[in-house]
Amino acid sequence: MVFDLLRRKTPDPQKPGPNNPGLEQKASQTARVVSWHGSGRIAWSPRDTVSLTRSGFAGNPVTHRVIRLIAEAAAAVPLVLQDSRQRYDSHPWLALLARPNPAQTQAELLEALYGHLLLSGNAYIEMVTAEDATPAELHVLRSDRMNVVPGPDGWPAGFDYVAGGRKHRFTNEPGSSPVCHIKSFHPQDDHYGLSALQSAAMAIDVHNAASRWSKALLDNAARPSGALVWTGSDGQGQMSEDQFRHLSEEIQANFQGAQNAGRPLVLEGGLDWKPMGFSPSDMEFQQTKDTAAREIALAFGVPPMLIGIPGDATYANYQEANRAFYRLTVLPLVSKVSAALADWLAGWTGEELTLKPDLDQLPALAAEREAQWRRVASADFLTPAEKRQLLGLPAETPPPCRTEGGQREGGQDD
Repeated sequence: MVFDLLRRKTPDPQKPGPNNPGLEQKASQTARVVSWHGSGRIAWSPRDTVSLTRSGFAGNPVTHRVIRLIAEAAAAVPLVLQDSRQRYDSHPWLALLARPNPAQTQAELLEALYGHLLLSGNAYIEMVTAEDATPAELHVLRSDRMNVVPGPDGWPAGFDYVAGGRKHRFTNEPGSSPVCHIKSFHPQDDHYGLSALQSAAMAIDVHNAASRWSKALLDNAARPSGALVWTGSDGQGQMSEDQFRHLSEEIQANFQGAQNAGRPLVLEGGLDWKPMGFSPSDMEFQQTKDTAAREIALAFGVPPMLIGIPGDATYANYQEANRAFYRLTVLPLVSKVSAALADWLAGWTGEELTLKPDLDQLPALAAEREAQWRRVASADFLTPAEKRQLLGLPAETPPPCRTEGGQREGGQDD
């Protein structure tokens, strides 16, 4: 329970005397004024990546759930590798992504990649090559440890990775960089991306502050603050410094905290308890938390309905919200990352291939894909190659396989 002692009554300055100096007795004339003014200032959390990750991701349940929801959904999206003639069921790129390193699977690697991109706006992947300079392993590097080294022309000349007091320099080489840097759009930075976590930082601070207020309220037995009013025998209501300090220490030791919840307050003569402050319903802290949570979800592009925020009826049902989540958030993110990976791998192998999400294997878009397949199949004015292109398939049909007897599949002779 937080008790605010009523400030002592200021004597009449027109009646000076040894016991009435005209001002209240205290160590500093401005101490309480400065303290009161400072308590009204807005205290925002730091905006660096480490602090935001600690307060926004590790210390906020809404942001943690939103980022995990996007990263896990994006990592679970099936990827397809193709060129202008065919789709590949097996390929060195697919094998590398399926088992990127001995400690991670494809889903784990991509989840870490998407997580760093959402948290800091930057994601870094390291390429480990075999003895013949072919790609052998992929590793996601922590974005808070990576620094871009600009070259004389402004383009990144390398990357410095700092860990444990040691620094390792990755040097960019033409066509085959050892590090793939994927970043979000930042209008004021040429080398680093802007994360949604920075845009949602104010809402995260509000949500965390509301949670701390609720916890403090519970610790104080869910009671509003009040004032102890003391009226002396002379009617002046003035306490000595020793009395003031003793009463404050007695209240903090015996009446504050959850362990003292419900403990009756014993008042001596001349003391009276005056309740003050608003109740939780009056201050509407729960509504404040819901509004802040909705702003966090908005910054990351997650429908509030998917994370259980009450009172949101933007979408007709959960299925529609889930479909919008994949269409507007997950698929653009996966398409961007997979295109960057394909371009980076092409610099190592020299193959011009397309890596993209396979929309036909997403359950959330099954109804849309079925309608599109049916609509394209019934369009008689389109050629087979145009239909395949509209469906995201290779534009050209691969040539038929030949058997040893010189026949095509189906038993027809050449």
